Amino acid sequence: MKALTLTLVALSLVGSTLVADVNLKVCAGCHGANFEKSALGKSKIVANLSKEDITTALLGYKAGTYGGSMKGIMKGQVSRYSDDDLKAAAIKISKK
Repeated sequence: MKALTLTLVALSLVGSTLVADVNLKVCAGCHGANFEKSALGKSKIVANLSKEDITTALLGYKAGTYGGSMKGIMKGQVSRYSDDDLKAAAIKISKK
């Protein structure tokens, strides 16, 4: 039973990572491959943000509590992901 539980946990973590990877590919269209662009000339340059700032932004966009003029666009982009997926994406983004 322990082996099954550990396997399920490991698969869950891998699944979250894969979803977060897809998110990053989608993000590149507006933010650049290395998050070096200001999306639509309005957003902060994500490459200049800390992991904590990125996490706050992604979770805030999902909750509808962050983002000023970009709030509506970004809520649609992040709403399909779990909070854990968004946290994993923030880690990956901050390492680029």
